[in-house]
Amino acid sequence: MLKTFLNVFKVTEVRNKVLFTLLMLAIYRIGFSVPLPGVDQQAFVEAQKNQDSNSDAARLASYVSIFSGGNINQSTIFGLGVMPYISASIIFQLLTTVIPRLQALQKEGESGRRKIQEWTRYVTLPLAIVQGSFWLGTIQQQGHVLPAWMGTFTFWFMGLTILVTGCMFLMWLGEQIDEYGLGNGVSMLIMAGILSQMPGAIAMVVGNFDISANAPAAAIGTGEVVFLLISFITVTAFAIYITQAQRRIPIQQAKFVRGRKIYGGQKGNFLPLRLNHGGVMPVIFAQSMMLIPAVLLSTVVGSMSATPGERGVFYKITDFFNQQFQNGQLFYVLAEIALIYFFAYFWTTVQFQPKEMANQLRDYGSFVPGIRPGKRTAEYLEAVMYRITYVGAAFLCVIAVVPTVIASSLQIPFLVASFLGGTGLLIVISVALDIVQRIEANLMMRNYGGFLGGEDGKGKRIRGRN
Repeated sequence: MLKTFLNVFKVTEVRNKVLFTLLMLAIYRIGFSVPLPGVDQQAFVEAQKNQDSNSDAARLASYVSIFSGGNINQSTIFGLGVMPYISASIIFQLLTTVIPRLQALQKEGESGRRKIQEWTRYVTLPLAIVQGSFWLGTIQQQGHVLPAWMGTFTFWFMGLTILVTGCMFLMWLGEQIDEYGLGNGVSMLIMAGILSQMPGAIAMVVGNFDISANAPAAAIGTGEVVFLLISFITVTAFAIYITQAQRRIPIQQAKFVRGRKIYGGQKGNFLPLRLNHGGVMPVIFAQSMMLIPAVLLSTVVGSMSATPGERGVFYKITDFFNQQFQNGQLFYVLAEIALIYFFAYFWTTVQFQPKEMANQLRDYGSFVPGIRPGKRTAEYLEAVMYRITYVGAAFLCVIAVVPTVIASSLQIPFLVASFLGGTGLLIVISVALDIVQRIEANLMMRNYGGFLGGEDGKGKRIRGRN
């Protein structure tokens, strides 16, 4: 492994890509040290420290921070992260399946994808303005703005301009990594934002570690620390295995005669179908939807009379569901599992196109043994994908429920438990595997050993699990 890392810096092109990527990530992290003007930074930090890590607001901030690559718990110039760009990308992915013009552009290849990416940039700007306005309004409502700047046009204009500019700069930074660096730029920024929270989680464990006899209930003992380490290693290994898992459909080429010779008929090829085709998107959608009933029910219960004698049947029913939809409760876990399955099949239906794949196989003279080309092949691929999606959704449910159950049962802060599963772990694993595969491909191309190979470059490659 050490020799492989040294080989990375022996190849000039790979070394320059790695160093350029690290430089861009360093610039990205420096931006989080530049505060937003007009905000009372001391009061803001104190409010974040006193906030319950398992509350609905804290979980919402955590999910948005993970998905955006930023941190809305920090009032900095990069507070929005790349969330507007991610939102615009998801919108265009969904529109591509229903708008023929976008479908035609996507089929044109690289030129069509560049056009869609250009439109995505244009949509990012208004989304950044809207999300930045909501964020500034939240800061002002919580009273974290300096008295001289409170409610002034200057604060809104300057703050919104800085947040939008920071978001557009991060989008440009990601595109520079795409062109001159290593890996997907936006994904690299998101991964860097997630990993930046790990030192805080470790510090929280160390700060709460107490093995004395008079330790408080919120203290973390030796058993909890050992359990966290074993769980982290186990869940990470399981997530890597499932992320690489594939269902390989055997493909055979048709035979054809040219003169006196017979060509084609090769066997051994396969069509890989990912077990977790939806990636992290079903978990993100499900957890975002679960925040809606929790926030609404808590708001309704809080607005009703608190006098016990005036509480009627409606109050008791609402309060019961409010308790059940809290993080880690039975109704919450069951509803989250149901939503993950729903969005897993929904995202597979949107992204997976069996008819197009069947037509491409037929056009290239290939077929699935025992299945007629065309419609029957499309039906077969769709049936296989729906079956493996059931298993992939079960894996997502386990990954999503583990941090919730651990945080509620062991009274561990959600920031610490979030590294035992959920969206953050899946994003980090997916991006890390992509980086390793890119580096390995560059090394193997220059006859260097890969991460799983020898020095002669003939070792095993990182492939999907069959």
